[in-house]
Amino acid sequence: MAAHLSSGRVNLNILREAARKELRVFLDKCAGSKAIVWDEYLTGPFGLIAQYSLLKEHEVEKMFTLKSGRVPPADVKNVIFFVRPRLELMDIIVDNVFSEDKLHSSRDFHILFVPRRSLLCEQRLKEQGVLGSFVNIEEYILDLIPCDSDLLSMEYESAFRECYLENDQTSLYHTAKGLINLQALYGTIPQIYGKGECARHVANMMLRMKREFAGSQNQILPVFDSLLLLDRNVDLLTPLATQLTYEGLIDEIYGITNGYVKLPPEKFAEKKQGEGSKDLLTERKKLQLNSAEELYAEIRDKNFNAVGAALSKKAKIISAAFEERHNAKTVVEIKQFVSQLPHMQAARSSLANHTSIAELIKEITTSEAFFDNLTVEQEFMTGIDTDKVNTYIEDRIAQKEKLTKILRLMCMQSVCNNGLKQKVLDYYKREIFQAYGYEHMLTLNNLEKMGLFKPQTSSRNNYPTIRKTLKLWMEDANEQNPNDISYVYSGYAPLSIRLTQLLARPGWRSIEEVLKMLPGPHFEERQQLPGGLHKKRHQGENRTTLVFFLGGVTYAEIAALRFLSQMEDGGMEYVIATTKLINGTSWIGSLMDHPASKAP
Repeated sequence: MAAHLSSGRVNLNILREAARKELRVFLDKCAGSKAIVWDEYLTGPFGLIAQYSLLKEHEVEKMFTLKSGRVPPADVKNVIFFVRPRLELMDIIVDNVFSEDKLHSSRDFHILFVPRRSLLCEQRLKEQGVLGSFVNIEEYILDLIPCDSDLLSMEYESAFRECYLENDQTSLYHTAKGLINLQALYGTIPQIYGKGECARHVANMMLRMKREFAGSQNQILPVFDSLLLLDRNVDLLTPLATQLTYEGLIDEIYGITNGYVKLPPEKFAEKKQGEGSKDLLTERKKLQLNSAEELYAEIRDKNFNAVGAALSKKAKIISAAFEERHNAKTVVEIKQFVSQLPHMQAARSSLANHTSIAELIKEITTSEAFFDNLTVEQEFMTGIDTDKVNTYIEDRIAQKEKLTKILRLMCMQSVCNNGLKQKVLDYYKREIFQAYGYEHMLTLNNLEKMGLFKPQTSSRNNYPTIRKTLKLWMEDANEQNPNDISYVYSGYAPLSIRLTQLLARPGWRSIEEVLKMLPGPHFEERQQLPGGLHKKRHQGENRTTLVFFLGGVTYAEIAALRFLSQMEDGGMEYVIATTKLINGTSWIGSLMDHPASKAP
């Protein structure tokens, strides 16, 4: 099931297996039959670690979603609550336990906090008089979850908001702890680089934890040569831009959650003869997306304009493979063809799915609305008319376009102009309040605190200097056969990835002036390796860097890093880690105080 996790430069299946082992140990503590009551948010991340079959092996017979009232009846000895440490969830658990007691149940209750136990939560249970009802109260440290062969995520959805808006450093502590656990499995990372306030905090916490555990260091040869910690607020522009890779567009349009996407059913309905176009499918088609699928691994990081040609080439190869059956004459040849059949049929099914997805995306990317939006984004990124009210944004507000789309554009204009003139800012605010309601005042305040939608405080705009020095805009980006990371946004090279690229070669000393213009400190630390664990590098062997995005990363940025890993003369391979996989809509949504779902 997870073979693809061990196919990358670093075997991430080791991390998954360690997490599965911990889970087994806890389940076996609760002897007898079990029902799990899930905090709904955790089911997706847990699905990446353990399927139902593993739970079944350890006597899990029923699974329910955490809701107020009574836990549904189940003939089991143990009821285990898998929850995040949140007070509002404790109140629901209290309700569950009280409802149970009235029925004189003999079931044992247990709580598993993910990723950490919380004294506040236990105090709440104590105040409500139910703490004594729990036989086991433990924590399950699920920090870094392997999502793919080169990708780890904490799936901590509120990390960016907590760090930059609420000044809450909980997610940074979890990150540091996650990195310590990672080094216990993969060896000490000798070199640490970072940029940003949060990056500095994480590095400090990690180094302090490392000193505390100094005696218990594992004698493991380091797998990673270096760690780069990057704050999301060092590069606020990239997540606001529309991603133009295949995987990025799937996420922008339909949303990828824990490696799955749900798609409109019509393109996937199999028509039976004589039924014309009457489709029986009404449920959304759920597909898993990862590198275990050969075709997806091949096309996901391509610019969408190059996907059609790749699919057409694949169709010809599959068609030719099926034609081979006519050439199979001898028993041996027929046997050989039959043995390849399951793989060929899977390839054909995969091709059909991705052709359907590409058709769905193309309907949107060829629309006038998509083109107009992209044009405005690219004008902002190249510094055109960023200092005055934009007529396209005005029109979109008048048309009551989805609010997150409007906010993405307004924030992009502000970021590319180092803030907006007060009269432009006030005009936009007034328009938003009139069209969408005054309840969005809190959201606009949040965006201002984050530096996303703010007044201009100095007449100097550093963005053009940063853009030119770091070559963030490349005219005539080659989308079909890219030679630069800018292909992922058809011209714009993500600032975060350009920084990563320059760190590897020629090093950050060459861009000291630009680094000072970006928020937060930049630093370098060394971790002492236990004796005899220094890597002996072979001629031509690539180095491996773990790039950790604090506050979220987009699929287009991941594609750009994979592009750098594959460069012939790069000399560096990258593994990506993040607090959360994001796109512009989900990111802005996390900063809204009026739920995105209620916005028009």
